[in-house]
Amino acid sequence: MTIEILPARLANQIAAGEVVERPSSVVKELVENSLDAGATTIKIDIEKGGAKRIRISDNGSGIVKDELTLALSRHATSKIKNLNDLEGICSLGFRGEALASISSVARLTLTSKTAEQESAWQAVAEGRDMAVALQPAAHPNGTTIDVVDLFFNTPARRKFLRTEKTEFSHIEEVIKRIALARFDVTFILSHNQKVVKHFKSVNNKSLYGKRVAQICGQKFIDHALEVDCHHGDLHFTGWIGLPSFARSQNDLCFSYVNGRMMRDKLINHAIRQAYSDMLPVNTYPAFVLFLELDVREVDVNVHPAKHEVRFHQGRYIHDFIYSVCHNALSDNINGELLPEQADQSLAISDIQPEVSTVNYPKSQSVEAHDGAHQASRDYIKPLTKVADVHSQPYQNTNQGHQSNYSSYTHSNNQVSRNAAQAYQTLMTPLSEGEQSDGEKPDNEKLIGVKSLSVANVNEASMFTKVVDEQYALINLADELRLLALNKLEQAVKFIEVKNRWQHDFVSQPLLLPIKITLDQQQVVFVERHATALKKIGIVATVVTKNSVQIRQFPALLRNKDVNFSFNKLLTLLLVDDNNELTNSDWQQAFASLLTADSYDNKQAENLISLSQRQLNSAFEQQLRLNSVVVDLTSSITKLTNAE
Repeated sequence: MTIEILPARLANQIAAGEVVERPSSVVKELVENSLDAGATTIKIDIEKGGAKRIRISDNGSGIVKDELTLALSRHATSKIKNLNDLEGICSLGFRGEALASISSVARLTLTSKTAEQESAWQAVAEGRDMAVALQPAAHPNGTTIDVVDLFFNTPARRKFLRTEKTEFSHIEEVIKRIALARFDVTFILSHNQKVVKHFKSVNNKSLYGKRVAQICGQKFIDHALEVDCHHGDLHFTGWIGLPSFARSQNDLCFSYVNGRMMRDKLINHAIRQAYSDMLPVNTYPAFVLFLELDVREVDVNVHPAKHEVRFHQGRYIHDFIYSVCHNALSDNINGELLPEQADQSLAISDIQPEVSTVNYPKSQSVEAHDGAHQASRDYIKPLTKVADVHSQPYQNTNQGHQSNYSSYTHSNNQVSRNAAQAYQTLMTPLSEGEQSDGEKPDNEKLIGVKSLSVANVNEASMFTKVVDEQYALINLADELRLLALNKLEQAVKFIEVKNRWQHDFVSQPLLLPIKITLDQQQVVFVERHATALKKIGIVATVVTKNSVQIRQFPALLRNKDVNFSFNKLLTLLLVDDNNELTNSDWQQAFASLLTADSYDNKQAENLISLSQRQLNSAFEQQLRLNSVVVDLTSSITKLTNAE
């Protein structure tokens, strides 16, 4: 097979496969061209669902006679001139492929008149030979494009069209989406000579809600919060539905970037995260939201249909959208939860993320996250920048914006040295010998640290060897005993948990919530003890009568399996659910989760050393309670008889 240049007609039809998917695609491209031309009134006339005729008329700037033929050529556009223009696209269209692609699969008539011309001119093109015929015509200022017999020359494409009703519903959806983005333009949609939709222009911002109600329904406006937030070059406005207005389908999810309708994954994820667990399972939020930013900070040339964009600072945009939406929802729905969240331990409430939170001015409608909001935040947080700690803070790698993001911590939050150092130590693995007795007093030692130095020779000589990764042979008062290491560690953890019980434990959001199947008794237990679970760092939501969703888990258990640990906790606490659980019951169960699954010789040696320091006078008692004497009598007898 030889390589050949494709004929212009075939090349245009291939390109039309991307641009012209169905009649609604034609409507979208032509209406966007009208908006780029500055039209304030656009009429869309449809016949037989668009398969027979699509006629778009506008009162825009029009096309001069000498450029009509050129307008139907591939890669011909007035939107961009050079590479610099491509890096900052302000218009909806810019590729110059729409008219050429449409004319290759339909009979297209383009009639236009500019204000400077005395008469209008008309260009006619058909898909068969792509030849353009030019002739004078009668037409007011503006442009009319008439597309007849779509896919007349490609029967294979035509047979894939759906029913007239289905195709028109797609066209109606496109017009609704565009009408939401341009309140200043009048849209008139007709089907088979009957006006179906008439959206009148609105130039007063106070009346924007009327058009939104006309498109999304009055119930949406009645159950929506209006947001309007400026931050630097970012402007985020629109309406976000209350969780009580959750939808069974995503038919009211409208997002726009610089006036361009989007189905962008980053934007949708940020909005969905903002709702957190406020939405019922298998439901969707409702929103109409507009993001305006510098055109050079976003690349719109990454999707064939321009439904997705790429932000130069994706994480920054994500967190900005999340913050505005989450704060709006929290302030109006979960305001009663804030006092409880504000009482969390210093290790959480006083430490703010450096990058993932935007520091908004207090005068704006949406303020920066305080400790309460950060404690409930679902998006994964990086290590924080903490003053007065001898550890390397998180550094922003984006040097070009260092001044903007170098410090988003709040000046009104004073972090205690102990809390800050405890948090930083918790998030940083310790190397052997790094921590010794003289570095910190006992009340600053963190739960879960195994690699502690051996400080006493007698402790080292007491330990002999680990057996089956769970037990240790020890020499206690000239007796050889088999010690259950997990029981000893649980006694140590219990003391540490008890000492810290007055503060909530550090909780970490999971990257993806985990759904766990339980029996009905366990689900009732989780629902009843949600507050106690939250105290130890577990945020669980009942999804159905047989399942729960884990959204946050204790940082101390970050190396444990969430499903296994949660089921183990319920098993320990449900032994006798008839009696009211005490703090001691919760402390014992949580301490059990903190124990290791297996031990090597070094870990066993360190555990015994730590136990003596923590248990003090009760150390020997715990050793005897959690061990048994190894009876060597029978073994000695066998060896003696063997002689």
